[in-house]
Amino acid sequence: MDLSNLSPAAGSVKNRKRIGRGAGSGTGKTSGRGHKGQNARSGGGVKPGFEGGQMPLHRRLPKRGFTPLNKAVYALVNLRELETFESGSIIDPAMLIEAGFIKSVRDGVKILGDGELTKSVTVKAHKFSKSAAAKIEAAGGQVEVL
Repeated sequence: MDLSNLSPAAGSVKNRKRIGRGAGSGTGKTSGRGHKGQNARSGGGVKPGFEGGQMPLHRRLPKRGFTPLNKAVYALVNLRELETFESGSIIDPAMLIEAGFIKSVRDGVKILGDGELTKSVTVKAHKFSKSAAAKIEAAGGQVEVL
Protein backbone atom coordinates (compact mmCIF):
# COMPACT_ATOMS: atom_id res chain seq x y z
CA MET A 1 0.00 0.00 0.00
CA ASP A 2 1.39 3.39 -0.98
CA LEU A 3 0.10 6.77 -2.20
CA SER A 4 -0.04 5.66 -5.84
CA ASN A 5 -2.78 3.08 -5.28
CA LEU A 6 -5.06 4.87 -2.78
CA SER A 7 -8.70 5.12 -3.80
CA PRO A 8 -12.01 5.97 -2.10
CA ALA A 9 -14.06 3.19 -0.50
CA ALA A 10 -16.38 1.36 -2.87
CA GLY A 11 -19.74 3.18 -3.22
CA SER A 12 -18.61 6.33 -1.40
CA VAL A 13 -18.10 8.45 -4.54
CA LYS A 14 -21.01 9.04 -6.93
CA ASN A 15 -21.13 11.04 -10.18
CA ARG A 16 -23.35 14.11 -9.97
CA LYS A 17 -26.70 13.99 -11.77
CA ARG A 18 -26.52 15.95 -15.06
CA ILE A 19 -30.07 17.24 -15.53
CA GLY A 20 -31.65 18.54 -18.72
CA ARG A 21 -29.54 16.41 -21.12
CA GLY A 22 -32.21 14.69 -23.20
CA ALA A 23 -35.08 12.27 -22.73
CA GLY A 24 -32.78 9.24 -22.47
CA SER A 25 -31.01 10.58 -19.38
CA GLY A 26 -34.12 10.21 -17.21
CA THR A 27 -33.98 13.88 -16.22
CA GLY A 28 -34.54 15.61 -19.56
CA LYS A 29 -37.30 18.06 -20.59
CA THR A 30 -38.51 19.44 -17.21
CA SER A 31 -35.27 18.42 -15.42
CA GLY A 32 -36.98 16.84 -12.40
CA ARG A 33 -39.09 19.93 -11.66
CA GLY A 34 -42.47 18.60 -12.81
CA HIS A 35 -44.85 20.70 -14.95
CA LYS A 36 -45.32 24.45 -14.46
CA GLY A 37 -46.08 26.01 -11.08
CA GLN A 38 -44.06 28.04 -8.61
CA ASN A 39 -41.43 25.37 -7.99
CA ALA A 40 -40.78 24.86 -11.71
CA ARG A 41 -39.81 28.51 -12.19
CA SER A 42 -36.38 30.07 -11.87
CA GLY A 43 -36.06 31.46 -8.34
CA GLY A 44 -39.31 29.72 -7.42
CA GLY A 45 -40.28 28.17 -4.12
CA VAL A 46 -41.50 29.53 -0.79
CA LYS A 47 -39.48 30.87 2.12
CA PRO A 48 -39.01 28.71 5.22
CA GLY A 49 -42.04 28.87 7.53
CA PHE A 50 -44.45 30.02 4.79
CA GLU A 51 -47.76 28.16 5.05
CA GLY A 52 -49.53 29.29 1.89
CA GLY A 53 -50.88 32.52 3.35
CA GLN A 54 -52.25 30.88 6.51
CA MET A 55 -50.91 32.58 9.65
CA PRO A 56 -47.61 30.72 10.24
CA LEU A 57 -47.04 28.72 13.42
CA HIS A 58 -44.37 31.05 14.77
CA ARG A 59 -46.87 33.92 14.64
CA ARG A 60 -49.80 31.92 16.03
CA LEU A 61 -47.94 31.09 19.25
CA PRO A 62 -47.88 33.67 22.08
CA LYS A 63 -44.79 35.67 22.94
CA ARG A 64 -43.41 35.06 26.43
CA GLY A 65 -41.05 36.95 28.67
CA PHE A 66 -38.46 39.55 27.86
CA THR A 67 -34.73 40.15 28.26
CA PRO A 68 -33.87 43.04 30.58
CA LEU A 69 -31.23 45.24 28.94
CA ASN A 70 -29.55 46.32 32.19
CA LYS A 71 -29.42 42.99 34.04
CA ALA A 72 -26.17 42.47 35.96
CA VAL A 73 -24.42 39.20 35.08
CA TYR A 74 -22.01 38.02 37.77
CA ALA A 75 -19.12 35.59 37.47
CA LEU A 76 -19.99 32.92 40.06
CA VAL A 77 -17.52 31.15 42.36
CA ASN A 78 -18.39 28.54 44.99
CA LEU A 79 -16.66 28.20 48.37
CA ARG A 80 -15.32 24.73 47.53
CA GLU A 81 -13.11 26.35 44.87
CA LEU A 82 -11.59 28.77 47.42
CA GLU A 83 -10.40 25.74 49.41
CA THR A 84 -7.48 25.35 46.96
CA PHE A 85 -5.86 28.62 48.12
CA GLU A 86 -3.41 28.68 51.05
CA SER A 87 -4.48 29.84 54.50
CA GLY A 88 -3.96 33.58 55.05
CA SER A 89 -4.02 34.47 51.32
CA ILE A 90 -5.97 37.42 49.92
CA ILE A 91 -8.31 36.24 47.15
CA ASP A 92 -9.43 38.88 44.63
CA PRO A 93 -10.98 38.66 41.12
CA ALA A 94 -7.56 38.79 39.41
CA MET A 95 -6.41 35.80 41.47
CA LEU A 96 -9.58 33.86 40.57
CA ILE A 97 -8.97 34.48 36.84
CA GLU A 98 -5.33 33.39 37.20
CA ALA A 99 -6.42 30.19 39.00
CA GLY A 100 -8.92 29.49 36.17
CA PHE A 101 -12.12 29.56 38.27
CA ILE A 102 -13.60 32.41 36.19
CA LYS A 103 -12.87 33.60 32.65
CA SER A 104 -13.68 37.28 33.17
CA VAL A 105 -15.09 39.59 35.86
CA ARG A 106 -18.20 40.52 33.76
CA ASP A 107 -20.38 42.82 35.94
CA GLY A 108 -18.68 41.59 39.12
CA VAL A 109 -17.74 38.45 41.03
CA LYS A 110 -20.22 36.77 43.37
CA ILE A 111 -19.15 34.20 45.96
CA LEU A 112 -21.72 31.46 46.61
CA GLY A 113 -21.91 29.22 49.69
CA ASP A 114 -21.77 25.76 48.08
CA GLY A 115 -19.10 23.60 49.74
CA GLU A 116 -17.05 24.00 52.91
CA LEU A 117 -14.15 26.31 53.75
CA THR A 118 -11.62 25.29 56.40
CA LYS A 119 -8.87 27.87 55.76
CA SER A 120 -8.91 31.47 56.99
CA VAL A 121 -8.67 33.65 53.89
CA THR A 122 -9.55 37.23 52.99
CA VAL A 123 -11.97 37.28 50.07
CA LYS A 124 -12.51 40.43 47.99
CA ALA A 125 -15.52 40.29 45.67
CA HIS A 126 -18.43 42.42 44.47
CA LYS A 127 -21.16 40.29 46.08
CA PHE A 128 -21.50 37.46 48.59
CA SER A 129 -24.41 35.20 49.38
CA LYS A 130 -25.39 35.23 53.07
CA SER A 131 -24.30 31.62 53.55
CA ALA A 132 -20.93 32.24 51.85
CA ALA A 133 -20.16 35.26 54.03
CA ALA A 134 -21.15 33.32 57.17
CA LYS A 135 -18.96 30.32 56.26
CA ILE A 136 -15.92 32.50 55.43
CA GLU A 137 -16.18 34.34 58.76
CA ALA A 138 -16.82 31.07 60.65
CA ALA A 139 -13.53 29.71 59.24
CA GLY A 140 -11.73 32.79 60.60
CA GLY A 141 -11.56 34.66 57.30
CA GLN A 142 -12.64 38.13 56.21
CA VAL A 143 -15.18 39.34 53.66
CA GLU A 144 -14.47 42.55 51.72
CA VAL A 145 -17.04 43.97 49.29
CA LEU A 146 -15.44 45.78 46.33
